[in-house]
Amino acid sequence: MGQQSLIYSFVARGTLILGEHSDFTGNFTTIALQCLQKLPASNNRFIYNCDGHTFNFLVDNGFTYCVVAVESVERQIPIAFLERIKDDFNKRYGGGRATTATARSLNKEFGPKLKQHMQYCVEHPEEVSKLAKVKAQVSEVKGVMMENIDKVIDRGEKIE
Repeated sequence: MGQQSLIYSFVARGTLILGEHSDFTGNFTTIALQCLQKLPASNNRFIYNCDGHTFNFLVDNGFTYCVVAVESVERQIPIAFLERIKDDFNKRYGGGRATTATARSLNKEFGPKLKQHMQYCVEHPEEVSKLAKVKAQVSEVKGVMMENIDKVIDRGEKIE
């Protein structure tokens, strides 16, 4: 996988970009911002394809995490990257500065972290991909378990 596989990333609160990173120039920043403005506020993942790139978004608790990747990148890589930056961002700013930060005010502090995570995901695709698959499987099992528990409760059975 080439060094250009992940080319741009940002973290936003609503439609306000708090921190971003890219080593490349292009219209992908404009397209990503346009996509950001059209995203629903619900917690979810979204992927848009445009001009040979995928625009990957993860919306979680009012914050949006984005990475632009070349289309040829395995799907797990951008997803794993988004999970990594979400976890890192929440550890650093959860409930604190992120809720009041102004536009691009976290660039100096979090921009280098975005770069580090991008490099790590590009340089360790097998590890990142496996981890993403395992997390997805755990999440799926958790969902099935929650459904089953809800069904048991609906039937009025006692859980011990």
